[in-house]
Amino acid sequence: MIKLFTIILIFMLFYLMKTESQIKNADKNRLMTNQQIYNKLTPVEKRIIINKETEKPFSGKYNDFAEKGRYICKRCDALLFHSDDKFQSTCGWPSFDDALPDAVKRQMDADQRRTEILCNRCGAHLGHVFEGEDLTEKNTRHCVNSAAILFIPSKKFSKRKIAYFAGGCFWGVEYLFEQKLGVYYAESGYMGGSLQNPVYEDICTQKSGHYETVQVSYNPEKVTYEELVKYFFEIHDPTQKNGQGPHKGPQYLSVIFYSTEKEKSVCQSLIKILKNKKIDAITTLLPAETFWKA
Repeated sequence: MIKLFTIILIFMLFYLMKTESQIKNADKNRLMTNQQIYNKLTPVEKRIIINKETEKPFSGKYNDFAEKGRYICKRCDALLFHSDDKFQSTCGWPSFDDALPDAVKRQMDADQRRTEILCNRCGAHLGHVFEGEDLTEKNTRHCVNSAAILFIPSKKFSKRKIAYFAGGCFWGVEYLFEQKLGVYYAESGYMGGSLQNPVYEDICTQKSGHYETVQVSYNPEKVTYEELVKYFFEIHDPTQKNGQGPHKGPQYLSVIFYSTEKEKSVCQSLIKILKNKKIDAITTLLPAETFWKA
């Protein structure tokens, strides 16, 4: 009996060691994949963003800087801060009393005394956040390393473009598009129906005519519309007729909403290529209408 128990125990340990190794390999592969989609960093940026070091006070590019615009993550292009929330704190680092919604996440710093802030999309180290200093009405100071962010002037940001895709549950599509380099942000909502101000319960009736749609805001200098459409066909099954995966119903159908005839032409060309490859893509092309945020 004891011998049998020993054999079982050895087998379990071997299995757990193998599983742990597989997990480590999977994590390594995932990290390598992520590194491929991130912007290339300088040695200084790597020390700040990955190794979580801090640049010297008053040395950063954006410490004494007051132009109007947005600040994005240097590593993945995610929108982080608005210039309206930037203020002079005299601490030696760029300071913001607020971040854009869901842009920044917090966690306890390694020193167990401060609260670290990271890019919510890629986990890049940005700096630290402090509260209770009474420096602004919001009583919050996001103390950020200049090397971790990039400023986009308002004029340049206004040239960003918008694309609309529906391909199943919008949360999954939104998440995947936010991983795409050149995308500022992706937002879930509804498009295609006649009902004004629809809510989720309206969509679930399958009578409103809306599709679960994702609005993608992107930098055309970093990623083209054609590249986004190609990516869309990679992250969902354009051949599925009654929904997407386990999500069934008309609100989950594959649809691209085009804003110009040029966008429509790009989509038609790519669908034709898929069909030539014997991939029966049934993605519907519709003109973009009012986008209702979820």
